[in-house]
Amino acid sequence: MGLKDIPVVGIGPGSQPGEEDGAQLDYIDMPREMGGYQRPILPEADEIRHLSGALQTVEWLESTLDGYRPGDGPAAADISGLDEQSRDMVNQILGEGEVSIQYAGAFRARIQESVLAGVWRVFYLDEGGQPFRDVIEVCDIPILARLTGKSDKRTVPDLSKVRPPPEVMNALPILTEIADRLEHRQPGDKAHVINLTLLPLSPEDTAFLDQALGEGPLSMLSRGYGDCAITSTGIPDVWWVRYFNSTGKLILNTLEIVEVPIVACAAPEDLQASAERFKDLLEPYRDML
Repeated sequence: MGLKDIPVVGIGPGSQPGEEDGAQLDYIDMPREMGGYQRPILPEADEIRHLSGALQTVEWLESTLDGYRPGDGPAAADISGLDEQSRDMVNQILGEGEVSIQYAGAFRARIQESVLAGVWRVFYLDEGGQPFRDVIEVCDIPILARLTGKSDKRTVPDLSKVRPPPEVMNALPILTEIADRLEHRQPGDKAHVINLTLLPLSPEDTAFLDQALGEGPLSMLSRGYGDCAITSTGIPDVWWVRYFNSTGKLILNTLEIVEVPIVACAAPEDLQASAERFKDLLEPYRDML
């Protein structure tokens, strides 16, 4: 028998006979491309010599990143008064990073991490949803995230008074655990994580938890190899944290008791890397700073 006499048989999905019990083999979807740092394309030095507002802003940002240390509070600069060309230049340098935040409390704000981790743009919005104040913050997480719920009128004992409907089976012990942790929580304590994915919760249980905890003013989305959605509840220091894989499937559903979930914060090494990257970006403009 020669090579030409060997029959060609297809392989892969659909090429094999079905199972006798009717079961089908599921294939894992291919993941989406993972995001990462991309160096912005900047104009020539001669094109921006006249942009004094932009030059002062980047000079402040370089100095602030150099001096920032883990545990420092946010360092902020209000750039609302920049002229349009300077603002465009700042926008081009900073770009958009992986974390976006919406705040809808006593006022409204939109927050976007820049391509430099730990450098945030905070836009305060008017009643029509238009920015009226533009602030750059250098920190692990913007100040608004740390203030969320601190003035909330709801108290921990409220959780123990909640009574579930008859169809709710397993949610009440979770509320009891949350109330106990909050009552004994001390400043600086590590996060207490309740992994809901591992618990036998029905849709009714989840809906009851959502209703009992209430809705807070802050929602975050951290994008990377998959997404992480973080939302504050109506109880201070209690957060929903949901992880999705690269195909958008929920793979981990948790409640975190912590001031701010660590997954939303820029790590100290990220801020150090941002300082180094920013210095590299400014090299063509060094004689103007």
